[in-house]
Amino acid sequence: MATAEQLRQSVEGLTIPRLLRRNAEQFAALPALTTGIGPEDGTLTWSQLRAEVAALTRGLAALGLRQGERMLIAMSKRAEHWVADLAAIHLGALSCSTYDTLSTEQIRFVARHSAATVLVLEGEDQMRRWGPVLDDLPHLRAVVVLDWSAAPEGDGRFVSYQAVRGGVKPDEAAFEALTEAVTTDQPMTVVYTSGTTGDPKGVVLTHRNVIHESFMQDQLVAVPEHPRTLAYLPMAHIAERVLGIYLPICNAGHVTICADPAQLLPGLLQVRPHGFFGVPRVWEKLAAGLEARLATLTGERAEAVEQARKLALETFRLRSEGRRVPEDVAASLRRLDEEVLLPIRAAVGFDDCRRAFSGAAPIPTAVLELLASVGLDVYEVWGLSETTGAATVGVPDAFALGAVGRPGPGIEVRAAEDGELFVRGPVVVPGYLNPQGGVDPAADAEGWLPTGDLGAVDDRGIVSVTDRKKEIIITDGGKNVAPTRVESLLRAHPLVAQAVAVGDRRPYITALLVLDEETAPRWAEAHGIDADGLDELARHPEVLAAVDAAVAEANARLSRPEQVKRHRLLAGPWTAESGELTPKLSLRRRDIDRLHAATIESMYT
Repeated sequence: MATAEQLRQSVEGLTIPRLLRRNAEQFAALPALTTGIGPEDGTLTWSQLRAEVAALTRGLAALGLRQGERMLIAMSKRAEHWVADLAAIHLGALSCSTYDTLSTEQIRFVARHSAATVLVLEGEDQMRRWGPVLDDLPHLRAVVVLDWSAAPEGDGRFVSYQAVRGGVKPDEAAFEALTEAVTTDQPMTVVYTSGTTGDPKGVVLTHRNVIHESFMQDQLVAVPEHPRTLAYLPMAHIAERVLGIYLPICNAGHVTICADPAQLLPGLLQVRPHGFFGVPRVWEKLAAGLEARLATLTGERAEAVEQARKLALETFRLRSEGRRVPEDVAASLRRLDEEVLLPIRAAVGFDDCRRAFSGAAPIPTAVLELLASVGLDVYEVWGLSETTGAATVGVPDAFALGAVGRPGPGIEVRAAEDGELFVRGPVVVPGYLNPQGGVDPAADAEGWLPTGDLGAVDDRGIVSVTDRKKEIIITDGGKNVAPTRVESLLRAHPLVAQAVAVGDRRPYITALLVLDEETAPRWAEAHGIDADGLDELARHPEVLAAVDAAVAEANARLSRPEQVKRHRLLAGPWTAESGELTPKLSLRRRDIDRLHAATIESMYT
């Protein structure tokens, strides 16, 4: 593994445009971007992708997009999204993808705050949502529309994507000059935070930030050359922005676009990714599906799988504790994994996965252990948009259950006296975009970024995170309770999709639990329950009894102040559109308090 200094030197002088040029020259015919799931979808090679970027770069320059300006992209996951992002970067402009779940007011805030001069819209859906705010954007000069039939007639601000792409004759020398002009520490993109505690912040990232993060990932956990990955998260999410766009440019990987989250399993089976990042909800659903599949095994096959799973889990726990795995145990596991567990992983597309990470929120350790028992070792990472994604990474030889790994090379993490974690290093961004176009520093004068997360660093250098500083519950008896610990234990049951602990300035902890819209019907069928929809299931005595038992099991692992005294089961589902979740599936606690105020009050009456 490279040292921090070696990694720093390898990043020096590199930019995303220069790495894209390298790929187009050295790996011209290799696949770069497959446009969807299924045999009918096409693939752009690295030379073709760069040619598309060059064409759009010329057109955007003709529209007047200049270095330092901001360009917003409101588009689904499709090849043109990648092309538009990279074209803006070649001009030195700051590209920014927006969540497709933003309300009109949220759109207005981001558009006005960014002072974007160019907006790229996909089609009718984006026009419907963005149309009401366009006249409120004084800096906006041009709106590029991919589906020209959705553009209004007679408005000179609108221009078709194809006209921009093909409107200027090729000028190879000028494009190479733009490639050379971009510098390592130049701002390249803006990522707006989810706004869980207030207005979103525009986090400014540089080429150094994203290239260091990308190189670090490859050095911490190796993957094959030109690795296969699947892009399925929102493009506005820091994880997808790095893993779906910039990391594949850094390692000349092959990205397949999964535009519809419902196609994730077919996508996994098609791509068989070498690396995969999932938010906890994705891993929880996968674990529930595997558990249901394993429950159908019988006879000798069931016995063989059970033996292999016990050995895999024993090995996983030993490594989690930092203990040596005996060689005879390791040899037995290698044999059983090849014969017994590998086919189980192959059935869900994970038979060639070398790097599996979970982040964005705590994941129940029971989920990690179930996945590990079939040979799918998932390691937690931790970071923020302000740390370009992962600042700490769990790796096979340095991880612990319930913790988030060690800081990556060149990154420091320390805990302040009050437990808040601070981060310093080349992944820490220069700061936040301000409405005047400048950048307000995110870190202090010594480079330390306050993360707002509470945690600790143990004697192995492994970091644990207990909760968000602003989300700690203080009961009216003065007891401090970390809600994510409570919620993680509650979500361990397959019936529960979401859990939120309540109790700030109240006498005890209560919880709202939401049924899993996919797992609950299967669970009901397996238990012989005939119910018409989630609403009826949420009232069924057997379902309520199972959830009561899950709460009791969680309480058995919690201290008295942390224990859930009352709970309510809701049908759900909770989504970003319904208001309870952010686009990255984090809880919007203030909105939940407002939307479910009557239910919460009923638990204290």
